[in-house]
Formats: sequence, C-alpha cells, structure tokens
Amino acid sequence: MPKLKTGSQAWSLRADAHHVSSHLQIAARIIDPGFSLSARSRTALISFPSHLQSNQTYMCGRFARRSTQEVLADWFGVELEDMPWFAPSYNIAPQSTQPVVRLNADTGEPEFVLMRWGLVPYWAKDAKVGYTTINARAEEVVTKPLFREAVKRRRCLVPADAFYEWQNLNSKKKRPFAFGLQSGEPYAFAGLWERWKPKQGEPLETFTILTSDPNELAQEVHDRMPVILERQDYTRWMDPGDPNRLPIDLLRPYPAEKMRRWPVQERVGNVRNDDAGLLKECDVEDEPQKLLF
Repeated sequence: MPKLKTGSQAWSLRADAHHVSSHLQIAARIIDPGFSLSARSRTALISFPSHLQSNQTYMCGRFARRSTQEVLADWFGVELEDMPWFAPSYNIAPQSTQPVVRLNADTGEPEFVLMRWGLVPYWAKDAKVGYTTINARAEEVVTKPLFREAVKRRRCLVPADAFYEWQNLNSKKKRPFAFGLQSGEPYAFAGLWERWKPKQGEPLETFTILTSDPNELAQEVHDRMPVILERQDYTRWMDPGDPNRLPIDLLRPYPAEKMRRWPVQERVGNVRNDDAGLLKECDVEDEPQKLLF
C-alpha cells in the first residue's frame, strides 16, 4: 500500500479534492439546481484556504437574454457594426461565453466583449477557480481577494432580460420562476471582469455577477438576488474613476415595484433546453411534471 503523502504534497491532494468537489457540485447544479453533495461527502474533504473561497450561494446561476443585437446596441449606446456576433439565449449557465459591456481602454466608450462566466483572477494558478466564482457578494467585493482588484478597475455590465430562481416547496420539489422588468425592457447586472494569462495559450477574459440582499419580490423565492443597475448608472459603474471612491452605493436591491415575477416550466432546469418557450408564463397547477429531460 502506498504511503500517505505529507507536507506540501498532502496539501496538493486536499486542494485537488476541493476542486473535484466544487466541479461536481457546479456541474450537477447546471443540470439540477437543487443538487448538493451529502454532508458526509462534504466533511470528508479538507477545507480550501479561506482567502480563496468565494462563499457562493449560487444566485444568480441562470439567466436569459432574448433581446436582439439591434436592441442591445441601442440600449447600451454601441454601434451595431462594432459588436461581436451573438444570438439570443434563453437558458444561460455558468462557464458559457456571453457578451458583457465595458469601457474601451483607449476611447472610454462602451464596447461589447465576449467573456466566459466564472471569474478567474489574473493571479490565479489555473482557471479552475472560475467554477466557484459565478457570483460575488456585494458586501464582500471590496475585501475579498478574489474580487477586490477587479472592483477597483474592471467593472462591467452583463445584459439580460430575465433571471431564473427556484423556490423550495419541500425537500424534493422546487418551482422555477423568472424575474424581469415590468416595462419588458432589457437590463444589466452589475459585473466584474478579469483577464487571466495561462503559461501557454491565449488570455482568457471572464466575468462574475454581483448579488445583494433580495427585494420584496425576490425574497419570497430566494435570500439573494443579482444586482440590477438603473440605466442612468451604467457609466458611473463602469468608469474606473478613483479606486478610493468606489460606486458601492449602487449595489442595492432593485425596486420591487419595477419588476415582475412569473412561474416557468421545469424544463428550464436543464441547460440543453434553450428556446423562447422557457420564458413563457405557465400555470403552476397544470404544468406537466416530467419536462426536465
């Protein structure tokens, strides 16, 4: 029987075990938002260093962007011909590549850029950390090593038309809801972005979505919600400005009276489903219960 490794080798094994645990949970939540490892499985793994943990609650973990490029170009003040191509998506999940808006470093004007969802800090040893950084808690971004540099200099917008969340009905049953604006207009989550350079290959640009306490509409479903910015605050959020005077005051729950919530079909729980029907309001009493797969 091989001897148990000690010292730095043992720590490496513990870190690998943590990555396996995190990857399994993230991958499973993409298919089933209610998935979690058993308590016994979790306690069998050694804790990852506290300064690298993201303390995720996995909210927001799924959203939709149905607006066309023409609509988004007008909404965010960008020339259509300058945008990278992307199509509407009705079931956006972590680790997918999505359009975000940031200020161009040379012109200071807003631009669309395609990035992967799951923040990888520039100093990370590898990209695995991106599996656990799809969200950043607004109250932690200034102090958390994973996010504190990005919030000073690399703030962005994540275009969306709705986000999804699941309400716990009982130990075995969850009901999915979509959240959008009463006006039907697109909106933007407050985001952070990073550029990570591997030892070999092209740089990787990634993003995370900030979350806050819920408003009155969201709190009936979940204890967190993504930060939605008012349109007039877009430039202020993205502008690097003075790193000692950050626009943290913008990281607050969006007014509930400007939003609406509606039940959607359970098949939104599977990312292989990606069609406009996912955003259609359904009758929660009559919805078929075997639409997940």
